[in-house]
Amino acid sequence: MNQLLRACAAVLALASMHAHAQDWPAGKTIRIVVPYTPGGSSDIIARAVSQPLADALKTTVIVENRPGANGNTGTDAVAKSSGDGLTLLLCDVGALAISPSVYTKLPFDPSKDLRGVTMLAYSPHLLVVHPSVPANNLKELVALSKQKKLDFAVTAIGSAPHVAGVAVEKATGAKWEYIPYKGGSQAVTDTMAGQTQVLMNGMLATLPFVQAGKLKVLGVSKATRVPMLANVPTIAEQGVAGFESGTWQGVLVPAATPPAVVAKLATELTKIIRAPEMRSRLTVQGAEVYTMAPTEFTGFFDTERKRWAGVVTKAGIKLD
Repeated sequence: MNQLLRACAAVLALASMHAHAQDWPAGKTIRIVVPYTPGGSSDIIARAVSQPLADALKTTVIVENRPGANGNTGTDAVAKSSGDGLTLLLCDVGALAISPSVYTKLPFDPSKDLRGVTMLAYSPHLLVVHPSVPANNLKELVALSKQKKLDFAVTAIGSAPHVAGVAVEKATGAKWEYIPYKGGSQAVTDTMAGQTQVLMNGMLATLPFVQAGKLKVLGVSKATRVPMLANVPTIAEQGVAGFESGTWQGVLVPAATPPAVVAKLATELTKIIRAPEMRSRLTVQGAEVYTMAPTEFTGFFDTERKRWAGVVTKAGIKLD
């Protein structure tokens, strides 16, 4: 009898979840939480997809910036929110995969507390300097840094650009002084103003300032050159064999979110980001549309977490 009752309860629970998914979002407001300051790559993507998602779901979608602790503050808020499908996290998945290796204590476990919906876009990091810096390639920049340690702006200590910068430093013998910020936009602004000399940041948020002559690009952190910067060599070409890093923008939800809601979100977001006008808009800004099904997303995250764990260990980066 107890087994029968449990089976009936399970069937009723599944039926309730399915009904909820069919009704969802029922005109309720959806929040896309970006755990960084406005103006960065994740923020750009979030604002690009928010209105099309609102149109598709016939509801209101707002973007909420919740920066702090290298993205951990906003991420923790989403991880601990109700799994009703109304609170989404749009962030740099690479940075999220780094956090478990960098931080000795995290208030959340990204592998257990969050569920991937879909990846949206990828853009490599650009290694850029203030135009006044007398270096035109990585070798010259390294030589200059050995004469006088250069200020290297990073979105935060332990962020993907910081870890990438440390990897380049260790591989080349460069001498950087890392200057942490609360987000990529302020790091870019200060480098353009000459308050810092060197910056590694996502191409999506940085390319416009390179094209405007406000920043000088010395390298691309991709396995192959990018068409819009065909004359700029990759960092790997300049002596750091196999080097590749970048920003992967993706959407995640609390782990308790019903699978049917996750599937619906994945379907709509994939349609939006793959639309020709959206793809064209992102391409000219230096980002590639890059979608994944929820199951693929999980596998990708596990691979990235293991890959960055090796880089972090080699770099010796640990934060409380």
